Amino acid sequence: MPTPHPPRPPYPPPGGDPGDSDESLAAPLRGSPEGEVAARSVALLMARHWQPVHDYAVICLASSAQVAAMVTGTAFHRTLNRLAFGESAVALRPALLVTVRDTIREWSGDDRISAVLPALQKPAGGRGLRAATSMTPENRVLAERAFQALPAAARCLLWHVEVEADPLSLPAGLLGMDTDIASAALEQARDKFREGCVHAHRELAPTQDCRFYNRLLDVPIRRGGALLPDVQDHLVECRYCRNAAEQLSHFEGVLGPLIAEAVLGWGARRYLDSRPGRASHGTRGGRAGRRGGGRRGEGRADTGRHRLLSRLPVPVRRVPGARVPDALRSSRALLSGVGAVSAGVLATVLILSASSYDGGQADPAGSNSAAGSESVTPPDTAGLPTAPVVTRLRNAGADLCLDIRDLPKEGSGTKLAECSTVWTQQWTYENDGLLRSVADPGLCLDSHKDAGVVVLGTCAEEDAERGDDVRYDLTVQGELLPRWDEQLALTSTDDDPDADIVVKVRDRSDAQRWRPEPLPTAADSLSIAQDEAPTARQVALPEG
Repeated sequence: MPTPHPPRPPYPPPGGDPGDSDESLAAPLRGSPEGEVAARSVALLMARHWQPVHDYAVICLASSAQVAAMVTGTAFHRTLNRLAFGESAVALRPALLVTVRDTIREWSGDDRISAVLPALQKPAGGRGLRAATSMTPENRVLAERAFQALPAAARCLLWHVEVEADPLSLPAGLLGMDTDIASAALEQARDKFREGCVHAHRELAPTQDCRFYNRLLDVPIRRGGALLPDVQDHLVECRYCRNAAEQLSHFEGVLGPLIAEAVLGWGARRYLDSRPGRASHGTRGGRAGRRGGGRRGEGRADTGRHRLLSRLPVPVRRVPGARVPDALRSSRALLSGVGAVSAGVLATVLILSASSYDGGQADPAGSNSAAGSESVTPPDTAGLPTAPVVTRLRNAGADLCLDIRDLPKEGSGTKLAECSTVWTQQWTYENDGLLRSVADPGLCLDSHKDAGVVVLGTCAEEDAERGDDVRYDLTVQGELLPRWDEQLALTSTDDDPDADIVVKVRDRSDAQRWRPEPLPTAADSLSIAQDEAPTARQVALPEG
């Protein structure tokens, strides 16, 4: 009978002795990169970091095909080459992950490579990365700048403890550092990271007013107090400072999502959820609220951040002829951008029918699908279909259909338009209330992102903070009621084409009634504009 082996402890890191830090393993690469010792170092570094890097390659490709291993190997080759030329091996994990993302983006932009590697052509993978204009979301610019300005050891500690949810002993081993010293360094890293965000807000401020309100914004958030009335007034008008306040609010709770979204952008939330350290703690945030060594904020989870956000003013977008309902001024209105973030914007998504939707894996924001999620349905609701059905929504008052302004991307507005079969007028209902765009299955109608003006936002299937912002109940009268406040209903600012879609106080008028019209996905509807039909090569979906 074989003797059972005890489980391997999380420390030391896989590969090497406890004293072998990443930097000490990388040192031989700079001396004789072809020698036996260098080969051993390469093997040990790959053993330590291969699996997470490969996991992220699968997320970025939206495919577990063999090309994911090719991308992972290439990322190691490129990163280790940089180490051989003198780059530091401290904070190696985030550097490898970013190299994976950039490699996929580069390969998908080369027609010759993507022709022989079809996995690069997935709309939610390489093709989406290729179409993305920036890898850093607008509401993570300050955090990205502050994180990259930190010393490498601080980046390593923050990444492994906050993002990977590893025990402190693991990054301490990667750094060759005593755990007590690492615990103190982690606290300093958090403080420096926050200071860096405040400094970046002042340094990048677009106006003198933004610079003036820098400390008036920082101090109350740090202390958990209310913002001054003039600061609140400024936030209503200034998106830049609203984004700054939201980023600073993460320091009162969980830093993992903020760091992952700032560094990776594409697929950050899905990577965050894939980390074993987070899953082993039984929550989506895994180690939410855990602070190094069980000291500051232990057991706090994200409650401090929620308290702060509930006191921040709601950004109001003025729409000509539209009255902003009082309900939108309630304390439930949060800052835009809380929760899941998508750095990648898909210019087009090729989808042949509702059956081709993959249940969430096409979401470039990286949130996992929340299959089987439930919610309480009001007594006068008709309920949603049990399976996604392609439909367009015709407004009963205007006899026009719900459409998207310009290209489908996060933040794009919505409008009324003459009904047609273009992609931007096609939607799918899901059994958990999501109203998902067929033009980009990673985006849903969001009625809470821009102060009641309905825009496209990431679907955020598992994000409890903003899940109801993109969910609706359809009543028997045809009203679409946002679940974050069912006293409101989806409507338009007037009955003319190009009118904005907003939410207003529910009044049961025809302007607030929508008729779902199931329709087939015809050949002439496979483009954003009907006169831009795709070629046969564009229509073919890659396998895998």
